[in-house]
Amino acid sequence: MRVALPEDVDPRMLDPEARTELRSLAKDTADLVARHLVMAGRLIDEDAQEALRHARAARAMAGRVGAVREAAGLTAYHAGDFADALSELRTARRITGRPDHLPVLADCERALGRPERALAYGDDPEVTSLEQATRVELVIVLSGARRDMGQADAAVLTLQDPARRTSAARPWAARLWYAYADALLEAGREEEARDWFGRAAEVDVEGETDAVDRLLALDGIVLDNFDNFDDEDDGVTAEDSTTDQDTDRETDAQEAADSGAELPAADGPLADDAPAAPEPAEPVADEPEAAEVEVAEPVHADPVEPTFQAPPEPDEDPADKASAPRAAVVDPIPYSGEDELKLFE
Repeated sequence: MRVALPEDVDPRMLDPEARTELRSLAKDTADLVARHLVMAGRLIDEDAQEALRHARAARAMAGRVGAVREAAGLTAYHAGDFADALSELRTARRITGRPDHLPVLADCERALGRPERALAYGDDPEVTSLEQATRVELVIVLSGARRDMGQADAAVLTLQDPARRTSAARPWAARLWYAYADALLEAGREEEARDWFGRAAEVDVEGETDAVDRLLALDGIVLDNFDNFDDEDDGVTAEDSTTDQDTDRETDAQEAADSGAELPAADGPLADDAPAAPEPAEPVADEPEAAEVEVAEPVHADPVEPTFQAPPEPDEDPADKASAPRAAVVDPIPYSGEDELKLFE
């Protein structure tokens, strides 16, 4: 099925390195493939399923181009089709020879309930050739795989050395420290987890993590969105209620004027509805004058502000974003505490 493309999508918007890989195609085909890849990149965070349709359209025309298979694999990963993502990224690696997506491959294995296979990517001979940021992502995934297998202490050890050796200036500090704090919390080390969540919150200026919310949750504080919270009663706001009262009073005044009847006193002050002063009473002969009685002004109670009760704190911590149900592992892989540390050397 043909996938429609917007007119404003130009093939020159594609990354120059990827465009270079498309030179093996006819120009018209290369331009069409490039436009689909541009759309896949544009939609991957907004509509992953639609992005996947564009990536697969490009794959149908250029299935032997490594950049196209990588795009198809990454969009499938974001769309939650982990089996297809695994297949596409393996194919892309065979074509290009690049190991750049080892963390995604390992995370796909986790999502498919195979954490022991995810751990095998830590022993890949090309791990040492990865950029430091990519190695950090891989070690985070490997720690998650240890947790999937019920090895909470091993998950902490996997991240312990990288987390302690990372400075706040590193771009991956927030994600690494957050993952380490999460592992500590699952291992029952709450005070240490609080400390590392705090460190992650301090450096997370882009809001990559919810470290602040996790800190508040540890203190029993849950914040909700108060932006849409106002004084409403059955859908009627206080302003609407006041407007309705003013309209009712004007209607009553008009009806009273037409019928000659007196208008009852208003419930609240209005500029044109001030009550007229009463006529003075005629004195009664030979009777003692009655003592004047002070009439107290009515007391109007301040409106009671509605109280908001925060929802109870969730019983469990949020799961890893890419984590799938844990697979039952009868014989967990033994962990020496040194297996993944070499990734950060």
